[in-house]
Amino acid sequence: MIKRIFLALWRGLTILRLALANLIFIVLLVVLWMSFSGSPEPLPQRAALVLDPTGRVVDERSQIEAASLLFEQPAASRETLLTDLIDSVELARSDDRIAALVLKLGGLVSIGQSKTTELAEAIARFRETGKPVIAVGDYFTQDQYRLAVEADTLLMHPFGAVALEGFSFYTNYFADALDKLSVTMHVFRAGDYKSIAEPLLRNDMSPGERQITREWLDDLWDAYSSAVESRRGLEPGAVNALLNDFPARLRAVDGDGARLALEAGLVDELLDRSQQNSHLVSLVGATDEDGSFQGVSFSRYVTRMRPSRAASDLPKVAVVTAQGNMLPGDQPPGTIGSGSLSRLLRKTAERKGVEAIVLRVTTGGGSVFASEIIRAEIERIRKTGMPVVVSMGSVAASGGYYIATAADRIFATPTSLTGSIGVFAAFPTVERLLAKGGVQTDGLGTTELAGALRPDRALNPALADTLQQSVDHIYRQFLGLVSESRSIDLVTLDALAQGRVLSARDALEAGLIDGLGSLDDAAKEAAALAGLDDDYAVISILPEFSSSELLLQQLSDRMGAGRLMTMPGLASGLSALLEPVRRSVDMVDSFADPGHLYMRCFSCDL
Repeated sequence: MIKRIFLALWRGLTILRLALANLIFIVLLVVLWMSFSGSPEPLPQRAALVLDPTGRVVDERSQIEAASLLFEQPAASRETLLTDLIDSVELARSDDRIAALVLKLGGLVSIGQSKTTELAEAIARFRETGKPVIAVGDYFTQDQYRLAVEADTLLMHPFGAVALEGFSFYTNYFADALDKLSVTMHVFRAGDYKSIAEPLLRNDMSPGERQITREWLDDLWDAYSSAVESRRGLEPGAVNALLNDFPARLRAVDGDGARLALEAGLVDELLDRSQQNSHLVSLVGATDEDGSFQGVSFSRYVTRMRPSRAASDLPKVAVVTAQGNMLPGDQPPGTIGSGSLSRLLRKTAERKGVEAIVLRVTTGGGSVFASEIIRAEIERIRKTGMPVVVSMGSVAASGGYYIATAADRIFATPTSLTGSIGVFAAFPTVERLLAKGGVQTDGLGTTELAGALRPDRALNPALADTLQQSVDHIYRQFLGLVSESRSIDLVTLDALAQGRVLSARDALEAGLIDGLGSLDDAAKEAAALAGLDDDYAVISILPEFSSSELLLQQLSDRMGAGRLMTMPGLASGLSALLEPVRRSVDMVDSFADPGHLYMRCFSCDL
């Protein structure tokens, strides 16, 4: 009887599993049919281009999981390509159907100053046509507001606010926690400012690290506040004055944040949504069937309007993206794999019509081994005569700067972070924790180093000496590569390096980069090095996808922010709660170097 009951339950579970699998398959088929059948809806004859990015603005999308198409994902996990935003604005400049540019930034989670600067340049070129640029919103976060000030007119809801606070860098320190857990963390480093060691060995930020962090934080905030003050016509220092006296300023307007933003000159008018729509209707001169201003989302617009540059006969400058943690082997999009990126660079260099390569680097580094494999591939491509130019995104530090040393030229946006020239090794041992539970470890090995990497044994002095020598060797090699490629003598470079994080302006002054500029500036430099005239095409090289990955990407693009099923509130709430855990897991996952050696800047991951 018991056996029959269990067999019946098992058969029932099997039937349920098959039914669910078949249901999901049918739903995907229906979505495919709906996505790809029929002709696309034509663009309106008069409309505003609406920049309404969702989630994080990135240089390269991360790999899409099938489950993400079935459940509503938190906004922070969604991604918008920077190139889609820029290309849509550029295409709209000369399109007579586009009467205005509207910035609707409520769904934007993060973009960062570097990407904002590059998008702002495209918006400035749009403004030169005489077409109006308007930003509308209920509430502006700091990232949203930095982009919103690029508009001619900034409209906000009377119940809204502008949430400025400044920049900060805070992290957790684990020395006491590790001691209470009886975990011994062994760290070997080269570079006095290699701050990865500090959270593992201290309970607070060291004076030296505090000084260098203050320098680059101030550089970034000065760039932000200066841009806001310039675009809004405010006196220099007005933003800092507002924030440093914010409680008193808010009290003077009876706690009304929207009114304070208006009086401080941060916005132009306070209008509710109906009034905002009326204002936009008057500017655009067209409405849709619901009476709203006629607008077309940038994602729909760029998909319809972007030309097929890859198919043209023009010589090409190819843009390859390196974004995320640097790990050995093949890695999915959103992570830099030494094997996958090297292969993509090699195939790009061999591609017909490609005359130069721009490598867009956005990473704090990672595995030493992965960094060297990628650097060597860049150097090999350069030796064939093909120019390679690096364009730094928001951060290209440590391992990110290591691979950049192989390029012909290095460009960074004014708010990029770079440097962090240093190396470290780290691993924990738990012999004290085991001893508290009465567990001892004993045995023997054939050599002094046999079993030295076991976490249940105390650190072997021979292993400690070996790791420190390896770290020092890689650091000297790092310095040598930078010294040779940048023509800086080793003594000067060693004093400058030491794991120190630098702003782009400081890096330019020190000679670590060649210029401040956008991805477009890097592409122009690559074309010039290749001897191309103004008649060339810039193409983006996508990572290699399997057929299933391509299908998921197409589905995601077609479905946009919508999902087949939703879990209101649950996903976003859990995401916020588990964010610190996710960051810790990501950090642990990044420790995958076969030699346990890393060039990684964790303080750059703002």
